[in-house]
Amino acid sequence: MSMPVTTTFTIEGFRIKEYKGIARGIIVRSPTIAQGIIGGLKNIIGGRIGAYTEMCEQARLQAFESLVQHAREMGGNAIVGLRYDASEVVSKGSATEVLCYGTAVVIEAEK
Repeated sequence: MSMPVTTTFTIEGFRIKEYKGIARGIIVRSPTIAQGIIGGLKNIIGGRIGAYTEMCEQARLQAFESLVQHAREMGGNAIVGLRYDASEVVSKGSATEVLCYGTAVVIEAEK
């Protein structure tokens, strides 16, 4: 069963029965050697850096999956107020932290 997740603080057609607390998923990623080489070349000539975009998307997905797992472990069946944050962990861009967080809640269908 998929878990409803939203950036808003309500879910249409449901009411929040219980707040479980802040759930989070965190991942720290660095580019592979190939991504670093391709990204470095693109950085010199300019343009979209697809290798870095792919790395960032993978990190966001992994952080999101970790968030959902944490919310389930807390007893939640939905997440409201989803947010992402990212920051550089190691100088010169060699690693990026992606944090995905929201409030784990228990919802039930409105009557």
